[in-house]
Amino acid sequence: MRLPRHIGVIPDGNRRWAKEHGLKKEDGYSYGLDCGLKFLRAAKARGIKELTYYGFTVDNCKRPKEQVEAFTKACCDAVKLIAKEDAALFVVGNTDSACFPKELLPFTKRRDNNDDGVTRINFLVNYGWEWDIGNGFLSRDIPRIDLVIRFGGMCRLSGFLPLQTVYSDICVLKPLWPDFREQHLDEALAWYSRQDVTLGG
Repeated sequence: MRLPRHIGVIPDGNRRWAKEHGLKKEDGYSYGLDCGLKFLRAAKARGIKELTYYGFTVDNCKRPKEQVEAFTKACCDAVKLIAKEDAALFVVGNTDSACFPKELLPFTKRRDNNDDGVTRINFLVNYGWEWDIGNGFLSRDIPRIDLVIRFGGMCRLSGFLPLQTVYSDICVLKPLWPDFREQHLDEALAWYSRQDVTLGG
C-alpha cells in the first residue's frame, strides 16, 4: 500500500458529539484528547513520518467564552500529552494574540529539517490563514501535506494550511472526532492508496 508521508488531521465534531451525548458543547473537547494520542500511535505504527493537528483557529475564538476556554485547555493538554511521546513537537500559531496560551511558547521554536527518524508532530494553535499569509507564511517549516483527514463529515479545509495543502488529497470521514477508532485511519489510508497522485504532472 502506498502511504502518505505527512497527514493533516482536522478533528471536527467535538461540539456535535457533546450535544448527542447530552453534554454541554464545551464538554466535547476533552473527549478528543485520548483520540489524538491514539491517532498518533496508530499512525506511527503504520509508518507515517509526520502529522499536523488542527487545534483551534483565530476564528474559533469568536465562540462563547466557555467554549474558547474549553478548547484552549484541551489543546494545551493535548500538547503536553504528545510531548511525552517519542516525537518532535512544533506548535504554530499567532503568539502575539491574547488567545495564544503562553504555556505553549516553549514549543514554538523552529526545528531543523533533518530526517532523524523521529515522528514529527505539528500542532496549530490560534492559527489563521490570513495571519499566516500576511506574515510571509510563518508555517513554512511545515512541509507539504499528502493527505488531509477531516472527521465529522464536513467537506471543507476551514483555512487549514493553504500553502501545505495545495496538492493534498482530502478524505472526509463521517465519524465525529471523539468517536475515532484505528479502523478510521486504515479506511483513510486505503482511500489514499487508490488516488492518482500526480502533483500536477
